[in-house]
Amino acid sequence: MAEIKLYHAAPSRSAVILWLLEELGVPYDLELVSLKDGDAQKPSFLALNPMGKVPLIVHNGVPVSESGAIALYLADAYPQAGLSVPIGDPRRGPYLKWLFFNSGCVEPAILERAYPRKEPAPRMAAGFGTADLVIDVLAQAAAAAKPYLLGAQFTAADVVLGSGIRFGTLFKLLPDRPEFANYLAALEARPALQRANAIDAGLRK
Repeated sequence: MAEIKLYHAAPSRSAVILWLLEELGVPYDLELVSLKDGDAQKPSFLALNPMGKVPLIVHNGVPVSESGAIALYLADAYPQAGLSVPIGDPRRGPYLKWLFFNSGCVEPAILERAYPRKEPAPRMAAGFGTADLVIDVLAQAAAAAKPYLLGAQFTAADVVLGSGIRFGTLFKLLPDRPEFANYLAALEARPALQRANAIDAGLRK
């Protein structure tokens, strides 16, 4: 039995953590969750994550949910993989910002575009501002990537935020901005992402 168990539904947001685990290169077990069959609403699952959703990991008996939190937790737990930025490094601030930008800004902005309200929330009331603002900030970050968000070092922030951009562009919830092209190409070239995609494809069959 591996130290890490990932509760995973294919396809779902838990693909983010599947990719991260492949990048870490450490053993893990997969526990398949059928969202259609209501597995995430069963008492045994809710005892681990009362939100009733994936991703969820259990690491040495400790349950951790929420993609950004899982990514931070695992990148710090396995520093040998080089996916984190240590405390005291001035790059830690930008690393954390991009690590949580997806859940704090990108996902709400995407949902706003996918399910528009009759009257949008006032810009100052919405934590993400506006969808157009989020897209512009994303495009600027992608354009500045060389080739990753922090330069030459690939980090867990690239996994989480990169997954948000990949998802958004794939399902046309983000516009096909030219700034995204080189950044997404650098991510798609990573063997760990290719392995994670292959695992997901096999599970969907």
